Amino acid sequence: MQNQSRDGENPSNSILSNTVDTKYQNRAPWKKAAASLSLVLLGSGMTLAGGYMAGHSRQMSESASNLAVSRVNAAPPLPAATDPNFVTQVVQKVGPAVVRINSSRTVRSRIPDEFNDPFFRRFFGSQLPQSGERVQRGTGSGFLISSDGRILTNAHVIDGADTVTVTLKDGRTLEGKVLGKDELTDVAVVKIQAENLPSVALGNSDQLQAGEWAIAIGNPLGLDNTVTTGIISATGRSSNLIGAADKRVEYIQTDAAINPGNSGGPLLNSRGEVIAMNTAIIQGAQGLGFAIPINTVQRISNQLIATGKVEHPYLGIQMMGLTPQLKQNINSDPNSGLNVNEDKGVLVVKVVPNSPAAKAGIRAGDVIQKLGGQVVTDASSVQKAVENSQVGGDLRMELRRNGQNINVAVQPGAFPTAVQ
Repeated sequence: MQNQSRDGENPSNSILSNTVDTKYQNRAPWKKAAASLSLVLLGSGMTLAGGYMAGHSRQMSESASNLAVSRVNAAPPLPAATDPNFVTQVVQKVGPAVVRINSSRTVRSRIPDEFNDPFFRRFFGSQLPQSGERVQRGTGSGFLISSDGRILTNAHVIDGADTVTVTLKDGRTLEGKVLGKDELTDVAVVKIQAENLPSVALGNSDQLQAGEWAIAIGNPLGLDNTVTTGIISATGRSSNLIGAADKRVEYIQTDAAINPGNSGGPLLNSRGEVIAMNTAIIQGAQGLGFAIPINTVQRISNQLIATGKVEHPYLGIQMMGLTPQLKQNINSDPNSGLNVNEDKGVLVVKVVPNSPAAKAGIRAGDVIQKLGGQVVTDASSVQKAVENSQVGGDLRMELRRNGQNINVAVQPGAFPTAVQ
């Protein structure tokens, strides 16, 4: 994974709007993340070298307006959970649109030239490593969003794969073509050549509340069409908080059981609408599953379908939300290099050279008070505002610097995928 940390809610989290200097974080306790958790991405059994390298873009010939993911889908929503068999009804309605995605890639290994030396070959021939090829395979889940074969899944399910195949619930296996993938949100779109396929209805993840029903369907550990149930445990879990600092997602937490192979599968509400895409668990924990909100998935997939790629705005700052205690800790640390006068706001800890923030004159030690006219109190709200801005547009920022108010206009740049 890349070392870019983005959004966080804990004041002690050191967050980079797009880049993190981990050595800087480790200099003092106030710079350390509140939790260091091991995240397990649940889709692929493959171990793909450079699993989060930037994907190449594919220009699609179809019209974006014809291909965009829509909430108006073939499958109408089901009634609310008033019937004791509502889960069965949801599964019967949505299950046929859930697919298994198999991916594979060929890995070529070459021994160092030194091992070809006749001396080594003479005395150690059978014990020396051999050149050759091996195939790495992985399995994940996905769900159909259109009757003509467009499928949503996680980017890590198909990342680096030479071949992708999709198995439908009716037993058919078809070749899949990757229309696009976005590592920062872990969303991908795959297309199969078929017609009159079942498809899902999409819900609205912005309206979710903790305690609502959650139903997961997927293919964990090779057990196809597995159904588990639970509730929405929480919403708005920052990527940094759950140990996925290289992602730009505020996750939905659920206690519906998800396991390796569930990645890319749907998380559904009691009406059978997709509210999120299952993606990860925390290793060693129980009842802690995480899913990407469907509104985020829809926004990203629409761009992938239209252009094959996604441009993420970024500023290039490391930041953290201020509290009186954090202010005291920073000012009492002789190695901080900062003198903080504010009790609240978002402290700029570091500015990446040649970044949009640097070009706008933002400095380490500045405290962000407002962004786009909205008061900000934590790094997560800053990151969200940046993500919702436009590359090359003007983003107004109100700062406090050495006790004075400073107004700057920064133009977000496109996230530098070369560092992924």
